[in-house]
Amino acid sequence: DVQLQASGGGLVQAGGSLRLSCAASGFTFADYAIGWFRQAPGAEREGVSCISVSDGRTYYLDSVKGRFTISSDNAEDTVYLQMNSLKPEDTAVYYCAASSICDYVPKEYDYWGQGTLVTVSS
Repeated sequence: DVQLQASGGGLVQAGGSLRLSCAASGFTFADYAIGWFRQAPGAEREGVSCISVSDGRTYYLDSVKGRFTISSDNAEDTVYLQMNSLKPEDTAVYYCAASSICDYVPKEYDYWGQGTLVTVSS
């Protein structure tokens, strides 16, 4: 079975850091791009970052550039999202998802993880 297991969320003060993990199984990791999305209460799901596993290309939402870093451990089939200098507006449920190519449109993704809550207090 295809699985994406997101973890690492929590409560942190503004300016703090968290590292999210997305562990993949059940598909050929290297053939996919892994994206991180977030959804705040009452808001639409938005693409935050994406990495093309095969070539390492990365993409970021403008508001997180310079603060978030996406990386992949191909030996462990895991993608990480290091989030630094967190702001209250980063508060959301974060999801990882797999697609054939990086895209900021959620419907382009084939597989989704269950989400992990990130809360940034002011």
